Amino acid sequence: MLAKGVAVRPSCMNLSRMNRLLAVVFVVSLAGVAVAQTSMPPNQVSAFKDTSIFKPPVGAKVGILEFEDMECPACAHAFPIVHVALKQYNIPLVRHDFPLGPMHPWSKQAAVWARYMQDKISPDVATEYRREVFASQYMISSPDDLENFTRKYLTSHGQQMPFVADPTGQFTREVDADHALGDKVGLTETPTIIVVTNKGWIQVKDVSQLYAAIDTAIAATKNEPAVAHHTSATTKH
Repeated sequence: MLAKGVAVRPSCMNLSRMNRLLAVVFVVSLAGVAVAQTSMPPNQVSAFKDTSIFKPPVGAKVGILEFEDMECPACAHAFPIVHVALKQYNIPLVRHDFPLGPMHPWSKQAAVWARYMQDKISPDVATEYRREVFASQYMISSPDDLENFTRKYLTSHGQQMPFVADPTGQFTREVDADHALGDKVGLTETPTIIVVTNKGWIQVKDVSQLYAAIDTAIAATKNEPAVAHHTSATTKH
């Protein structure tokens, strides 16, 4: 979703095999550079200010970097596509929360709850919570609705709702740090999805082309060793 509010473009879950191969050939053939700073569809790269974090985690040659807002319909559409791709290609995800402020009144608290579950229960429970929040956006119109939804979710997983989700402010600070990082990058929309390698990156503007972007990145790095480096991002699966 655009930070200033733009209608979500419809997209399909998968490309045909032929379309994926054609997209790979197109990008690989660009001036002999397989992966640099490009996008799918072509020529739609956002005007980022700082792309220094556009790298895969240490030891990985290809990964997905994503900034998401849990109240964003386009993020809800992208979530299952991204997570199927993670399993199919066995690549890591570096996820950042980028709640869009007053226009989405409960998204930041949802991110805080997800981080509470990540830290206090399990990463799988946290990821499934995000999945179910995205799938249930139409039922959640206020912070109170989110609290009731979260209580039911925790109960269904044998957990009690804590009196305070973030008594020390740790999880709120983590979400705020992610938002500050997005501001540094120069984000203008959610989701912002980047397929990253140590040689360059591909911004996925149309999530139906995610598989083609990953295929391109894998082909470009097939004979390259993983390069160790450090990133300020937190890897979430």
